[in-house]
Amino acid sequence: MNTFFVLITGLLVLLLIAAVAVSFHVTWRLTHPVRKPIHMEPRDFGIEQVEPVVFSSRETKISLAGWYVSAQKNGQASNGSTLIFAHGYSQNRLEPHLPALSLAARLVQAGFDVLMFDFRNAGESSKALTTIGLREQQDLLGAIDFAAAKKPEHRLGLVGFSMGAATSLMVGGVDERVTAIVADSPFYSLREYLAENLPQWTGLPRFPFNWLILTLCPVLLGANPRDVNPYQAVQQANKPILFIHGTGDTTIPLVNSERLFELTQDEDSEIWIVPRAGHVRSYALVPEEYGKRMIAFLEKGMNKGK
Repeated sequence: MNTFFVLITGLLVLLLIAAVAVSFHVTWRLTHPVRKPIHMEPRDFGIEQVEPVVFSSRETKISLAGWYVSAQKNGQASNGSTLIFAHGYSQNRLEPHLPALSLAARLVQAGFDVLMFDFRNAGESSKALTTIGLREQQDLLGAIDFAAAKKPEHRLGLVGFSMGAATSLMVGGVDERVTAIVADSPFYSLREYLAENLPQWTGLPRFPFNWLILTLCPVLLGANPRDVNPYQAVQQANKPILFIHGTGDTTIPLVNSERLFELTQDEDSEIWIVPRAGHVRSYALVPEEYGKRMIAFLEKGMNKGK
């Protein structure tokens, strides 16, 4: 009897150790996604003049790379505004499924300057832990610092996609330098989102891996999803926000933007629900309408109170 008890106990301990090891391995992969190359050229999208830039994150030793696109240097009259793009998880400044360069070209033609950059551990920026919106806030603050210093007279807006949309809400919602925000396919709360959708990301059973990944691994990595809550910033944001979300989004369901929109404080905030569009696929589906809606929103929102 004692031998049987010892064997069962030993087996359970081994299973627990194996589950912890698998959970940590999966978490490591999620926080270290493979970098995608910068394989598109601005010139191919009609952007002739691009300034390569490198600037610092607010976090020490993190260097961020990107492009600054000036409306004036590309033959357009400046409207006095700079837009900062914030890309999604495991992507880079190109956000290739849009592609972001195509959208940037439309905005430059409308007179906006555009700053496109790579978050940490993406594109040509520094190696670091990817935290799906937690430490990326320090990167976006660094981008705002850079844009504000480069053109102090310009109004600033944020345009974010997926993780970048959530990060834009958390940073732009409370940063007084940001005048307006466009959030394409954001999540409401990272902890809540992962608790519901983690098995789709990992392919692992909900029990016991959800608890291990969301409770144990954040302690080991020093990055907790509980601290990534766009909804809290939206509640504080006294500025216009445009939410864009597709009805066909199975990665981050539409209800996330709907719930966030309900919390907005500014009367000029909007939500545009795009029929059939998948995750961050609205621009690819209806590029003309997407561009017109975004430009109209930004021109109104960024000149509010001027």
